[in-house]
Amino acid sequence: MIDEELKLDNQLCFRLYTASRLLTQAYHPLLSDHGLTYPQYLVLLVLWEKDAQPVNDIAKRLYLETNTVTPLLQRMEKEGIIIRNKGEKDARQMIISLTRKGKELRKKLADVPSIVGNAVICESVTKETAPELFRMLDDIILKLSNP
Repeated sequence: MIDEELKLDNQLCFRLYTASRLLTQAYHPLLSDHGLTYPQYLVLLVLWEKDAQPVNDIAKRLYLETNTVTPLLQRMEKEGIIIRNKGEKDARQMIISLTRKGKELRKKLADVPSIVGNAVICESVTKETAPELFRMLDDIILKLSNP
């Protein structure tokens, strides 16, 4: 007899993993038409909020390590979406800025959040309950990122 705690259906991690994977899949057709991956889209979201940021700040904002973000940024630079420049104050620091193409993608992808948002609206997740879900997920993220 298996313990209730060890059943797959009783694992929060499995639900979060599955929801995350399926949500990422929902973005795929919307982004692939523009040659983007979901992680690249996340970088764009960060840079659309504030352009010209150090790699470390982008990585921190995405809860990723810089060695994970760097190859992603290199690919984005090859595709002409961003440009990487050495910092003026500290040449060891790499500053990431949007190119014209990167800025134009903001207009082209403006409907993505509402399209995906509407795709997840269901009986328990509505426009009214979404802020509470965000708060709960933010609490989990905060707790796990500061053990």
